[in-house]
Amino acid sequence: MFRLVLAIVLCALMAPAAASAQALRNWGTAGGWDVLIDPTLGNGCLIQAEFLDGSLVRIGIDRTTGAGYVLAFNESWSGIEAGKVYPIRFDLDGQIYDGEAKGMYLNGVPGADIYFDSVDFLFDIAKKHVMTLYNESGEVMAIDLEGTYVGLEAVLQCHEENG
Repeated sequence: MFRLVLAIVLCALMAPAAASAQALRNWGTAGGWDVLIDPTLGNGCLIQAEFLDGSLVRIGIDRTTGAGYVLAFNESWSGIEAGKVYPIRFDLDGQIYDGEAKGMYLNGVPGADIYFDSVDFLFDIAKKHVMTLYNESGEVMAIDLEGTYVGLEAVLQCHEENG
């Protein structure tokens, strides 16, 4: 089991988050996900998709640290404080992981920034069917992970091409 850890890499202030969103470059699509390059994370590649519940999810690799991450944003998530660390729980088809998320905003939309000490954890996510995220109040979101493995394979190819 991989231990989730928070990596203090991104500034949680709204302005840098908005700048990061504007800096993303399109690389392609794979498995129903957009594959993007984030120059602010050492040209790290990521996958991004929007889900029926309004959640925008990014899964990728921060090249500046070698860490994997999941970012999730949703306009209906009220009360999130930028920079505040929240305890969270992932349920991946019944396999439970505990960790921490840092509150942040992307273009005014509240979200959570979750870093992992192992990129391998991302591929563990990709092999599952449903990812459910919980905070202290209960379920925050549940997303279908179909196509995630194909998307993360494209992330690795993107990394190779962007040296």
